[in-house]
Amino acid sequence: MSRPKISQMEAYIIETLRTNGITNEEIIHDVKVKDVSKWKQIHEKFDFEQLITLAEKDFESFEKAINEGYAVKFVTVGGLERLLRLKFQKEPGKAYQKLETGAKELDLDEVSLQELKQMLSINWKVEKDTQGVSVLLKEQKDFN
Repeated sequence: MSRPKISQMEAYIIETLRTNGITNEEIIHDVKVKDVSKWKQIHEKFDFEQLITLAEKDFESFEKAINEGYAVKFVTVGGLERLLRLKFQKEPGKAYQKLETGAKELDLDEVSLQELKQMLSINWKVEKDTQGVSVLLKEQKDFN
């Protein structure tokens, strides 16, 4: 079964809330009652109302994205770095080697690896070898 697709920014918002101790239940409740004002203190530049808009489109998919996971529609190289930090607490230079086209030697357990594979957009290829996990932008030939 496929995961609901959300934007990279929506993923940042969700993972920032989680990093700051907001539970899935709180996210769903606050979005349902359309009261996200208290989150402004977490990150003043984020528009948390985006989650209300997302939920208004399809609340069941929104709940599924929060409770079961999501796929990001399109992830940039910078977006990958930020998602690795927010979702998996992985920092470049410590937990992986940052590349212009992604990351290599990423240290992830099997559960986190599966989660990463399911959330990344189709422009990425994820491979595991003896050095760790590589997450690289696909080349044009990889789409054929």
